[in-house]
Amino acid sequence: MKNCSLKLDAEESKLLTKVMTLGTATNLPVVMTPSELAKLIGVVYRDTGRLAQLDKARPGTSVKIAPNHDYYSVPDDWFIEPIQLDEYEHIELMRLGIKQIPDFVTYLRCLSELHKRRRKYAMILSAQPMPTMVQVSPRALVEYGRLDTEALASWLTWRKFFYDLDNRSAQETGYLFEPVLAAAIGGEPMSARSKVVKRTDDHSKGRQVDCWKIRPDGRPLAYEFKLRVTIAASGQGRFGEELQFAEDCANSGAIPVLVVLDPTPNPRLRDLQAEFEAKGGHAYIGNDAWAHLEEEAGGIMATFIERYVRIPISEISAFEVEMDGDTERKRLRLLDLEARMIEGNIVFKIGDHERFITRVEDATLSDDGSAPNDE
Repeated sequence: MKNCSLKLDAEESKLLTKVMTLGTATNLPVVMTPSELAKLIGVVYRDTGRLAQLDKARPGTSVKIAPNHDYYSVPDDWFIEPIQLDEYEHIELMRLGIKQIPDFVTYLRCLSELHKRRRKYAMILSAQPMPTMVQVSPRALVEYGRLDTEALASWLTWRKFFYDLDNRSAQETGYLFEPVLAAAIGGEPMSARSKVVKRTDDHSKGRQVDCWKIRPDGRPLAYEFKLRVTIAASGQGRFGEELQFAEDCANSGAIPVLVVLDPTPNPRLRDLQAEFEAKGGHAYIGNDAWAHLEEEAGGIMATFIERYVRIPISEISAFEVEMDGDTERKRLRLLDLEARMIEGNIVFKIGDHERFITRVEDATLSDDGSAPNDE
């Protein structure tokens, strides 16, 4: 690489570390290669329609680092496969992106978080151990005698395995969803320890805030992001905490903002919306929530939210249909499911679609829940 300074300033070093690594202290760390980072930069250029600018500055580079399809359609192997790069070329490409693309740093950080979480979950699918009888055999008592004993043993094992996979999927999505939305709209998550919002009944304690953002007029916004609001939250004793958030924000000098992506109405959602508005805040539900996020994000990051968050969620949700014409009751018509273990590997068949997962179990994952912050 000609005329490329090998010395990174503090911000460049921080960015490079942030985008290339995930969970280095956990059992399944993800560390991207320079080739992988260069390809993600190629995705950013493709998404933002700036491949011509890239090739003008560095002729022929787009062919090397940009995929031919949208990110979600690109096989994982394409990203992992190494490409010929000059030494530190990925650094030069990162610097070029900062010059040529507005919000490049935020876009790359959000995309890399998504990419690393997807990489990690693929590793989980491969490494998550099958449950042992010590874990599941006591659960046989509520079904013993209703099914052949050998079949019951397999049923308990598959069921627990699916539960473990789903639990880890929810965990990885939780780590991804709120920080990405926060970054996309120009804010950042705040832990309870930061005490940007203090509890009204005990000022020595803080509240976790999904997104903390300062408006141009200096007023802080404290966001609560939700995929949906369910009646179940009340039954589990959490709803009082959710209502209290708005009051705690107002008493801490912040404007509470509720963003709920699922517009399905229910009494709890109405109560929560009313509480936020009563405390001088705002509530955005369904399409209004998406519109607010994209407006706050600006053109480039609105593209990210639409492409990487809204469209996948909308396309998956579209398979859920109303039951008996009742808009508040929806259900998915499930495809047939078959699960097979073949020479230690797993094949899932869902309808006419088959997925093969190569298995290399990691016994340490039986107890690894990943730390609350696995960055």
